[in-house]
Amino acid sequence: MQTTQQTPAAQAPYALNELNKESRMGAMGTENESREVRRIDLSDFEHRKAEIADQLWSASVDVGFFQLYNHGIELAEVRKAFATMERFFALPDEVKAKYPLKKGCNAGWESKAQVRPSTGTPDQKESYQITRPHMAELWPSEEELAGFRDTMLAFEAQCWTVGMRVLSCFADKLGFDSEFFTRAHDPLSPGYQSTLRLLHYYAIPPEFRDKLDLWRAGAHTDFDCLTLLFQREGQGGLQVCPGKEFEAQEWTSIPPAEEVITCNIGDMLMRWSDDQLPSNFHRVRNPRPDEYQGARYSLAFFCQANREVVIEGPAHKYPAITAEDYLYQRVNANFAKY
Repeated sequence: MQTTQQTPAAQAPYALNELNKESRMGAMGTENESREVRRIDLSDFEHRKAEIADQLWSASVDVGFFQLYNHGIELAEVRKAFATMERFFALPDEVKAKYPLKKGCNAGWESKAQVRPSTGTPDQKESYQITRPHMAELWPSEEELAGFRDTMLAFEAQCWTVGMRVLSCFADKLGFDSEFFTRAHDPLSPGYQSTLRLLHYYAIPPEFRDKLDLWRAGAHTDFDCLTLLFQREGQGGLQVCPGKEFEAQEWTSIPPAEEVITCNIGDMLMRWSDDQLPSNFHRVRNPRPDEYQGARYSLAFFCQANREVVIEGPAHKYPAITAEDYLYQRVNANFAKY
């Protein structure tokens, strides 16, 4: 694939090294489809936990991405969440605009508001973010969208359960007690920051179908500890660039499959592990002219430690920082207009 020049978007230095790296990731790069994103079986979790922990650690150190199956969320529940999300995004913009994104709370609806440091241009998508303590005035009414709140909260709770299982494995491997990350993501705390994000990438207009330098989501790392991503068959575009190929910018596609959860390590956990677990760059590229050009939907659950929790690794490689301050800096760099 042709390599394009980096957009001169975000060249100013950032306070966090993660953002300085991201600002250099705007080029097209090349593609490497020989890299494996491993699939890990979570069945019989309690009896197989040590084996699963080893598999998760190996996959994370190698690529930073992995896929889970037999994860405990029924496919019917995933499909129900997707159908409910589509009903939300089908609402008129003037209705969705009644529930606007509150940046400091990571909750609400936005459209083309996220500008990645890697590209300097808005992602071609809209999203609605659910962060439990901040949703009081942000739920569509039952008249506008019957059953939306109950369906999405139930799905968010299922995602949290899967996320905490995975994070308990990383806690074991890092020498923390098994419940370390579960306490750090306590959903009953007013400082709870974990977020379920509903994503709608817009269909590609005919005049932009050959514009591969436009991004549905520009290259970035995630802010959180762990991301759980649900994708639909036939709606691809997700690519990962492992850290060892950071300078070369070699990208590998992750084909969507609805029976698995695609997971990746986020920046919070990279810091907590003193860089043992890499938070790797990923993006959602525009489809090529011969690929599906319609809308793309996905659901992402971000395991983000509670506001008051201090992020500090066993070896103290990075200065201690609260999860609130860390998330604030990352969100500010992405949603400058809010």
